[in-house]
Amino acid sequence: MKKLSIIILAAMAMVSCGNTYTAQQVELANMNDSMNFALGIANGSQMKAYYLRNDSSAETVAEFIDALQAGYDGKVEELTEEARIGMNIGTSIAQSEKKGLADNPAWTLNEKLFFQGLVNGMEHDTTVMQAAEARQFFQNQYAASQGSTEKAGKPVKATCPSKAKTVALKNLNDSLNYAFGMLNGNDIASYVLADDTLGEKKAQLIKHINKGLKQHVHNPQLKNMGEQIGKSIKEQEAGGLIGESSLVTDFALIKQGFINGLLGDESQFDSHTAGEYIQATLNHIKYGDTKEQGEKFLEENKLREGVIVTESGLQYEVLKMGKGKKPAATDRVKVHYHGTLINGEVFDSSVDRGEPIVFGLNQVIAGWTEGVQLMPVGSKFKFYIPQNLGYGERAAGSIPPYSTLIFEVELLGIEK
Repeated sequence: MKKLSIIILAAMAMVSCGNTYTAQQVELANMNDSMNFALGIANGSQMKAYYLRNDSSAETVAEFIDALQAGYDGKVEELTEEARIGMNIGTSIAQSEKKGLADNPAWTLNEKLFFQGLVNGMEHDTTVMQAAEARQFFQNQYAASQGSTEKAGKPVKATCPSKAKTVALKNLNDSLNYAFGMLNGNDIASYVLADDTLGEKKAQLIKHINKGLKQHVHNPQLKNMGEQIGKSIKEQEAGGLIGESSLVTDFALIKQGFINGLLGDESQFDSHTAGEYIQATLNHIKYGDTKEQGEKFLEENKLREGVIVTESGLQYEVLKMGKGKKPAATDRVKVHYHGTLINGEVFDSSVDRGEPIVFGLNQVIAGWTEGVQLMPVGSKFKFYIPQNLGYGERAAGSIPPYSTLIFEVELLGIEK
């Protein structure tokens, strides 16, 4: 079921500049360019999937991108909490004039009664209706209206009054509007105006409700998100893109990435490949030294006497050769093992725990699957596993991405 009270949780919105945006291929000259563009694509695609499922019109996209730019440029008005909520209420109600009360197409919006209920709720005036009664009534009627084929009539427009007043509720639609206002007003009184002893916050809230009514916003929630994202990008700029000091923010590329993502253009990145690229690049920046050190270690290690290198790059040496059967990749094996990084740091050890482990040989990292198949039961081998046969770009517990792994493995048996 849709949220019954959508007003309080959303935030302010401003008028769209009315620009038109199109998807474009961009030149990505280096990793920094690709990261900026991929970030825009990933976030724009996610927003399209979650917030634009029912409306990906040019108007909606333009409204968001205009807001993104305004937020980045610092052109978004800073408001107090009560002013922001008031602005949002006004823009949301103005938007509902075409959609019906609470975006229910079966209910006609009566702003006069809604706003009076809102103010009465803020002032705890229960002459017409109790707050708890209003909430229960509205919830019951909302549930009962689902699937209705009725169409809302022409909305009754009004501005928000400043004082509580007793009103007559002549029919079901009147009661619905008043109840919806009442339950929202009661919540505002409890969470926003709780310390408003002088009534100043309430006055600001009502002022911005009426200001918001004059705005023409297609999607207030999405527009607010654009403003906040743009502002956040600007604020993080000094510390480097997404907090990585080696990456420089290029807002133009981020913006175009958002546009392409919102419009569903996947000619250079789709959301999945963009996300993978971002993560792989960050891992490379943060853990590239780990990869290089591992490669250097393996180059030197393969020259040692007794070390054997397989076609895949796996290295191993035989500490003890058993006489039993070799397992197949589909077998379950019982082993003791001791795992370290190339610096000697222990990350896992059944030996230290004093208890061997049983697992399917095709359910572990590639280096294990390949290596243990070389071992007759009763053997003890030492494996030097390149990062691409281990966890690769992924972290695993205390194992950093791109880590070369060293395991001493004793094959105790093949399980049935």
